[in-house]
Amino acid sequence: MDRDEIFSWVKDERLSLADFLDELDDHEWKAASLCPGWTTHDVAAHLTTSARTVSMPAAILDTARGVIRARGDFNRMIADQARERAARFGPAELVARFRETAGSPLRDPGSRPLDPLVDALVHGQDVARPLGRVREMPAERVIAALGRVLGTGFYGAPKRLRGTRLVATDLDWSAGEGPDEVRGPVGDLLLLATGRAAGLAGVSGPGVGRIAAALQAVVPGTS
Repeated sequence: MDRDEIFSWVKDERLSLADFLDELDDHEWKAASLCPGWTTHDVAAHLTTSARTVSMPAAILDTARGVIRARGDFNRMIADQARERAARFGPAELVARFRETAGSPLRDPGSRPLDPLVDALVHGQDVARPLGRVREMPAERVIAALGRVLGTGFYGAPKRLRGTRLVATDLDWSAGEGPDEVRGPVGDLLLLATGRAAGLAGVSGPGVGRIAAALQAVVPGTS
């Protein structure tokens, strides 16, 4: 894919998400998100670290230090960073910082150009769905994000979806091989691929039980 187009999508999603967060009240900022143990405030804090403004060498050093402090647990490191940042900055400050860095081309060490798009799309649902709010996701961007998620082991999708074929019901798209099929809107399929059980509500098919069991067996991370 064209990197300029991906970069444009990422910036648009970040700015849209900043506007969304700006509309939330104090109660909604304290509400639980789809990320286990994370509030909306924690998710917003995490998002401001993904659009980091430091150089890549400094980011790598920060990550290494964080992993050491978390005793080698990457997900714990991410959670620690998010909560520490949430404790330091209030909602308005975080939204302002997120908006200011929306156009930043920098990303987490080891990540690929599409990962920030996955981050913005999925974390947007992490905060919107528990609040009963609807946050639309452009189909073209979701398909690109799904391609990235399904093509790497980082999000756990290959293992989680083994033996399952995903079929979109809102556009012409499918992926995967196996005896079991799961059908639903691409947004719900993206949530399942990234370990969010909330995506089960919008899907059907003989593979649903297989994915539900896989989601129960492994506590999802925050990626």
